[in-house]
Amino acid sequence: MKRLRKPMLLTILIVTGLIATTFLFMQQSTFGSDPTTLRLERIKRSPNYRDGAFQNLEPTEVMRKGASYTALLWDNLNKPKDNTPPKPIPSVRTDLKTLPDSIPTVVWFGHSSYLIKSKGITILVDPVFSGNASPVSFVGGAYPGSNVYGVDDMPDIDMLVLSHDHYDHLDYKTIIQLIPKVKKFYTALGVGAHLERWGVPADRIVEFDWWESNRVTPDIDLTAVPARHFSGRSFARGKTLWTAFVLKLHGYSLYLGGDSGYGKHFREIGNKYGPFDLAILECGQYGKDWPTIHMLPEEVVIAAQDLHAKTVLPVHWAKFSLALHGWKEPIERFTIRATEQKLDVTTPMIGEPLVVGVTYPRSLWWNY
Repeated sequence: MKRLRKPMLLTILIVTGLIATTFLFMQQSTFGSDPTTLRLERIKRSPNYRDGAFQNLEPTEVMRKGASYTALLWDNLNKPKDNTPPKPIPSVRTDLKTLPDSIPTVVWFGHSSYLIKSKGITILVDPVFSGNASPVSFVGGAYPGSNVYGVDDMPDIDMLVLSHDHYDHLDYKTIIQLIPKVKKFYTALGVGAHLERWGVPADRIVEFDWWESNRVTPDIDLTAVPARHFSGRSFARGKTLWTAFVLKLHGYSLYLGGDSGYGKHFREIGNKYGPFDLAILECGQYGKDWPTIHMLPEEVVIAAQDLHAKTVLPVHWAKFSLALHGWKEPIERFTIRATEQKLDVTTPMIGEPLVVGVTYPRSLWWNY
């Protein structure tokens, strides 16, 4: 027994040390904060919050039943060669501070980050400019050539719109640098707790539950609408809400889609708020083991039809590899199905402006 005590004691010390190290690591600012006090009380009154977490409108598993975590780990350690681009991503250099805006104009920065300018109003959505989609610098790096825009390139921001708190949509380093440039932050219930910890004053944060609207100006309305996804920056999930947005902007209707699996909510949103002049929909980072929280490319086409979208801008690709598919597989599969269904699609390069209803880039630039 005495011989066993030393190894057992050593094991206990190692495990205790690992737990303590993990706990201390998770206290870093990048992980944000859980909602408390008045914010938590409002969350508890939400019809979408039950059993201590936000819920989707229909049953949704983050990982499919029967998924093998061992197999998933193996697949991640042995990603296919085409999971990342063979050479730097091409881009267009645009002066965002002098961008014409008589008609709503959109500039995409790769993945789900984009800027919208219209009649003197500047809107920035889900900016990630740090070069990483994770809490650590050695995981989730941006493709070479895709991270060519940064905070210094941004004009002053009237509205910073954040769909949810995952690292590829809510980036600590980017937010910290943007705070002096931003008038108001618009986001889902609970996400304001992260922002306040990072230094954003509470009176500059507007939080939404699904179907809530905010009249920003007499000719700008922002409405949060359901998405089928999940949230969390640490081990806990569902402490904050995830959302998409309907933006009524100077007579135009835009759908700003956060992450979402396909579901009945698209048809409901389309019937209530459509048609949309432009729908910006996620198209990428899907996988066989998480089929309900991200759409397959063919499902993106169905979602666009449900929304009554006149034109679709596919995003959530071309910057990070957060799944196992080829880096350009999403856009190839999506455009094939969109063509079959006669759905209008715009495919700008990173930094290439599109003018809603007027100028829609359509080159197959990924075949470079």
